[in-house]
Amino acid sequence: MTIDFEKKYVRWNLILIGLLIILFFTIVVTITIGSVGPIGSGNPERIPMQAVWDILIGKSRLWPVSYKTIIMDIRLPRILLAALVGCALAVSGVVMQGIFRNPMADPFIIGLSSGAAVGASISILMGLSISIGIYSTPFLAFVGAGLTIFGVYFIARSRGNVRVETLLLIGIAIGSFLTAVTSFLMYMANEQFRFLFFWLLGGLNKASWNTLAIAFSLILLGVIIIQFFARDLNAMVLGEEPAMHLGIDTGSVKKILLIFSSLVAGTAVAFTGIIGFVGLITPHIMRILVGPNHRILLPASALAGAIFLIWSDTIARTILSPTEIPVGIITAFCGAPFFVYLLQKSKKRKR
Repeated sequence: MTIDFEKKYVRWNLILIGLLIILFFTIVVTITIGSVGPIGSGNPERIPMQAVWDILIGKSRLWPVSYKTIIMDIRLPRILLAALVGCALAVSGVVMQGIFRNPMADPFIIGLSSGAAVGASISILMGLSISIGIYSTPFLAFVGAGLTIFGVYFIARSRGNVRVETLLLIGIAIGSFLTAVTSFLMYMANEQFRFLFFWLLGGLNKASWNTLAIAFSLILLGVIIIQFFARDLNAMVLGEEPAMHLGIDTGSVKKILLIFSSLVAGTAVAFTGIIGFVGLITPHIMRILVGPNHRILLPASALAGAIFLIWSDTIARTILSPTEIPVGIITAFCGAPFFVYLLQKSKKRKR
């Protein structure tokens, strides 16, 4: 038994190290992808890999000033923000799937992202980030996400249990209602309509070092606290009664996990808009790869989510170059068929 556990522990470490290496090279490679010339110039030239290495280690004088500007002020903050948001959505998806014991739950499907979008839209339309401070938008996004997820959970709860079908239907219904609220806010926005429209489709084109610093502090806080509850999440997957027999206060743990998963997902939505299915695809694939233990599933999903969203955003900004499309469209193209696949798989298991 001890030998088997040691082998599994070594395998987990190798997987995490492998994902870290893939993430590092993903960041470096995607920096080189894209046109160097201004938008509309049609300049197909790309930044050489050697230039990226030199600029990142401080030898920028060996290359044109424009290379440094593109790398350090445009692409690097955007790619790092994509990594953070992918990490946040994947971790939030793992928590949702663990608490609700449902592999089809994720922040987008059960309405959490829609709630965060309502909060963020209110902040943007009222100009609170200017009058109150830069933290007002992520705060209202967090409030909207938190209220939504608690509302979905308590409405779906019946006699202490939450049925999968009920949870999904209520999540979709509340999400649709909140999407209608956001659409109404967009209609009332007038001059800001175009900005809100593209923001809701999900995009990273507004990335900067300032937004990256805010997102990093909030998402890192939430992810670290969620990781502390990995053992409790393992027990809760077995059911509330077995978890209570193990001495876990399931009610308090659920509330804490829902609050901090709302924090990380709400922060992601506040800065990038609604990006769906990241929290559905990556946890499911990582669960196949590393197993259901949340001590390894959470960090593995975080790294995989970062890798997935970086490449999705790279495709979004280059596939129709020089035009850029919202990254939410790319993730939806990948995630919608995957969701249908999971539903079909669930039907076969029931049969």
